[in-house]
Amino acid sequence: MASPAVISQPRSSKTESYVDNKRKEDIRQANITAARAVADAVRTSLGPKGMDKMISTANGEVIITNDGATILNKMEVLQPAAKMLVELSKSQDAAAGDGTTTVVVIAGALLKQCQVLLSHGIHPTVISDSLHKASTKAVDILTAMAVPVELTDRDSLVKSASTSLNSKVVSQYSTLLAPMAVDAVLSVVDPAKPEIVDLRDIRIVKKLGGTVDDTEMVKGLVFDKKASHAAGGPTRMENAKIAVIQFQISPPKTDIEQSIVVSDYTQMDRILKEERNYILGMIKKIKATGCNVLLIQKSILRDAVTDLSLHYLAKAKILVIKDVERDEIEFITKTLNCLPIANIEHFRAEKLGYADMVEEVSLGDGKIVKITGIQNMGRTTTVLVRGSNQLVLDEAERSLHDALCVVRCLVSKRFLIAGGGAPEIELSRQLGAWAKVLQGMEGYCVKSFAEALEVVPYTLAENAGLNPISIVTELRNRHAQGEINTGINVRKGQITNILEENVVQPLLVSTSAITLATECVRMILKIDDIVTSISFEVDFCSEFWYWFWMFTLDLNFVFALARRMLCNLPLPIYMHLISSDALA
Repeated sequence: MASPAVISQPRSSKTESYVDNKRKEDIRQANITAARAVADAVRTSLGPKGMDKMISTANGEVIITNDGATILNKMEVLQPAAKMLVELSKSQDAAAGDGTTTVVVIAGALLKQCQVLLSHGIHPTVISDSLHKASTKAVDILTAMAVPVELTDRDSLVKSASTSLNSKVVSQYSTLLAPMAVDAVLSVVDPAKPEIVDLRDIRIVKKLGGTVDDTEMVKGLVFDKKASHAAGGPTRMENAKIAVIQFQISPPKTDIEQSIVVSDYTQMDRILKEERNYILGMIKKIKATGCNVLLIQKSILRDAVTDLSLHYLAKAKILVIKDVERDEIEFITKTLNCLPIANIEHFRAEKLGYADMVEEVSLGDGKIVKITGIQNMGRTTTVLVRGSNQLVLDEAERSLHDALCVVRCLVSKRFLIAGGGAPEIELSRQLGAWAKVLQGMEGYCVKSFAEALEVVPYTLAENAGLNPISIVTELRNRHAQGEINTGINVRKGQITNILEENVVQPLLVSTSAITLATECVRMILKIDDIVTSISFEVDFCSEFWYWFWMFTLDLNFVFALARRMLCNLPLPIYMHLISSDALA
C-alpha cells in the first residue's frame, strides 16, 4: 500500500528573522565614550577650588581660564557626538551665562549611567523618555526650593554675583567686581520692560596697565584710543557738541582704478587747490552747526581723514576721534542720544549729542578718551577693565561677563537657590524616593538619574582636596533630616548651611543646566549610526583633466572656456550643457 504523501508546511518567518544590532550598539557606545571624555576634561575645573586650564592656540596665543565655555570653545573636537557637548556649553552660556562647566559635568554623569542601563538591556527610547520625566520633576523640585528675591534687595544680588566670581581666576577681586556688575545691570534695566536686560547695552573696555583693582564703571563713554592731535588739535573740550559721522573728510577717489598723469606744475597746483577747497568746505559746514567733537567711523574705501583735514580741524578747534569701529556706532549713538550722519549734506545741529566734558586721559603706557556728563543719556553704561597683563585682563573680562549674566538671570527670573552642591543632593534624594513609587523600567531609570546628580557635590569635594565619599554620605544624612540648604563649604572644608554662608545662585542657572544636559543626553542616546555625506564638489584635479581632454578633442576649447567664465556656472552643470556641442 502506497504511503500517503507528506506535504511540507512553510516555517514561520518570525523565527527566522535576525537583525544584527552590534553596529548600532558600537556606534552608541563610541558616542557616549567620546562625550564622556570631553566632560572629564573640564571636570577638574568645577568649583571655587577647581583647577585652571592653560590653552595654547595655533597662532601662539596662550589663555589661562577655568570657564567651561571658553575651554571647550578652544578645544579641537573632531568626534560629532563630542561636539554636541561643546554646543551644550555654548547653549548654557547663552541661556544663563554661568554654569557652563556644571552642565557638561552633569551630562557626562548621565551618559555614564546610561551606559550601565544599556548594558542591562534597557531600550534607549525607554531611557530617553524616563530622563525627560525626571528632568521635568527636577525643575519642579528646584522651583519649590527657591527663595524669591526683589531687585531692590541689592545685597542678595551682590551675593549671587560673588558666588559666580568665587570660582574664577580673579576671585580675590570679587568684592569689587560683584557690586560693579549689579550696578551696571540695574542701570540699564528699562522700567517699561523690567524683565528684559540686553547686555549689549553694557560695554566692557579693556586697557592694559594697573591692576584689576583699578577697574571702574564710567557713566558715559570710553574709547581705547587717543584723540587725533597730530596737527595740534585740542585734547579736552567742555560743553561738547558731538557728531558721529560715517563719511570721509578726505578728497574723493574715482570709482575705478586708474592713474592720472600730470605733466604741468600749474595743473598740480590746481588739483591741490581743489582738494583744499573741498575739505575746507566740509569743515565749514561742520563748524557752522556748532559741533566741536567729531567721532569718525573707520572707512574701508579710503582714508577717513588726511593730514590736511586734521590740520583744518585743529584750526577750527574741533576734537577728533577717528577709527571708530562700525559695530560700536549703535552703542555710541544710543548713549549720546544722537543720530549717525552719513553725508555732509545731512549735517544738522539736531543730530548732535551733548556732553559736559570730553577729555583725553593718560592710563599706564597709553591714553583713553572719556566722555562724561552726557545730556539725555540712553540706558547704557561702560566698564573700564584694567589688568597687569593680557592673560589677567582677558580673564577679568570673562569673569565680569559671567557676573553680569548672573544678575541678568535674576532680573528675568527672580528666584535664588543655594549653591555648594545642596540642590543636587536634594534632587537626588527626592528623585530617589519618587523612583520607588514608579513601576517597571521607568523607576530604574529615574533612580539612575538621581544617582548621576551626585556628581556635582562629589566633584566639588574632590577638587577641594576633601574626602568625597564621606562628604557626600554626610550630605545625604543631613538632607534626609530635612536640612535642604546644607552644602559643601569648600573654603572651610566642611558641611554648613550654604544660605547662611551667602553662597547662592540664580534658579535659572540650575534649571537650565539640568534641562539642557538632559536634552543633550537624550539626543546622543537616539543616535544609532553615523553617516558621512558625499561631497558633490569637483576637485581641482578632476577639473584639470576635464579641460585637458576638452582641449585635445576639440579646437574650440578657448571658446568653451570663455563661455564658462562668462556664465560662471558650476562645472557639472556646464558639462551637461555643452557636452554635445563641444564633442560634436
